[in-house]
Amino acid sequence: MYTIGKIAALTGVSPDTLRYYEKEHLIAPASKTGAGYRLYNDEAVRRLRFIKTAQHCGFTLSDIQALLTLKQAEHACCEDVRSLAIEKKLHIEHKLRALQAMSHALDGLIQSCEGGAAATDDCPILAALESSLYEVSR
Repeated sequence: MYTIGKIAALTGVSPDTLRYYEKEHLIAPASKTGAGYRLYNDEAVRRLRFIKTAQHCGFTLSDIQALLTLKQAEHACCEDVRSLAIEKKLHIEHKLRALQAMSHALDGLIQSCEGGAAATDDCPILAALESSLYEVSR
């Protein structure tokens, strides 16, 4: 059995995060001491590693809750999990395209400005942003 401090050190998750995960029903202590200290078992360690790995793949805590629910559901199958993974991948790809568009827009703004000590009233970046906002709001 592990105290909250030991399991936190073992998994790289802070005690506050562990308490939050407990509040969100992602993990649960196996028991508590007479003084009320949480004690976690090896299953909690496995669950925390699962959560961290899933987060690394882009899954939110809500997504992870859905994955854990599927894992325990009687009628769930691998296709259900695969569908969630595909949905997450498509969402990430959409975000990447949006970030690439932002990066290209910034490239154009940066190229339009030589920098230097000119007053901000003469800054081409600010002027371009101002005129674009005007056109968007019209």
